[in-house]
Amino acid sequence: MPTAARLVAAASLAVLAYVISGMVMPLMPESTDFGNFIPVNIFLGLACGWLVMGSRAGRGTTAAINNGLTGVFVLMLWGVGVQAINEMVRLAMRNRYDDAFEAIVAVFQIGAEFVVIIATVQIGVTLVVGGVICGLLTEYASRHWK
Repeated sequence: MPTAARLVAAASLAVLAYVISGMVMPLMPESTDFGNFIPVNIFLGLACGWLVMGSRAGRGTTAAINNGLTGVFVLMLWGVGVQAINEMVRLAMRNRYDDAFEAIVAVFQIGAEFVVIIATVQIGVTLVVGGVICGLLTEYASRHWK
């Protein structure tokens, strides 16, 4: 059911996904073709906000902070997973893998490489602060707009 809390959670996580995407792009190798990187991450932010954070709003300030951090964690998990699958498919189209199992294992290897690349203090602080702000905004929307 659509609520103001779901809308605010989706919008705030989408904005955070946009900001984090802009911070990640310079960390990647120069030859990286980003394609639909930012729109995909914004969509994931909308989905995580709507599905994960919006449904858990209205339980108090501490729960709101935890909700925001959970939403950011799920956003990063989905983001790394989707981008790793995208990279695996790109490599598979170039006949890099011999069989399907090798391609599936490669998703986890590629995802682990992405995590190592983006594990910086700036991104970590942005994620924590952004998650807290998103959680508090969602809680505010839940309390004031029913």
